[in-house]
Amino acid sequence: MNSNILLVDDEANVLKAIRRALIDEPLDIMLAESAEEALEKMKRGHFKVVVSDERMPAMQGSEFLAIVKDLHPHTVRILLTGHATLEAAMNAVNKGEIYRFFCKPWDDTDLKFAIRSAVEKFDLEAENRRLLATVKDQAMEIKVLERRYPGISRVEKDQNGTFLLPDINESEIANLILECEREAKG
Repeated sequence: MNSNILLVDDEANVLKAIRRALIDEPLDIMLAESAEEALEKMKRGHFKVVVSDERMPAMQGSEFLAIVKDLHPHTVRILLTGHATLEAAMNAVNKGEIYRFFCKPWDDTDLKFAIRSAVEKFDLEAENRRLLATVKDQAMEIKVLERRYPGISRVEKDQNGTFLLPDINESEIANLILECEREAKG
């Protein structure tokens, strides 16, 4: 999956500076000069990370990131601000559940590593969601098998934690094979 990120700031020179700082990173970078433009781009594309300025006309960055959280809850959100106030930081954290908060002027290296870390966070959480879905599917399959073949999912362990498998005689194995063949044909 591509590492698409969206940079949002009403100042074009800030967007260019951030893009320049990330030039060596394996990222697909989109730019938006307003929260409204960013939301439109998010309707058309998928972004792992959104980096937004706090002070923009029409909509504050913390408001924008709160909307992003609601519409795209898995997107990792980072806030930049030139006016670091406790209120702005609290709004961003509480409403937008931001991942990181940076003050302007930012350190390019710190921002680069934060964005890299945010992409990794997104990827890990996506993999966790995928694995959880697999486990849920497998649990459902086990329940179905248990209904059809009561006791099939019971597992016993000895005192060392080694799984104990019951002995199955030759006739039981033959019956299982015949049943499987009948179901495969049926």
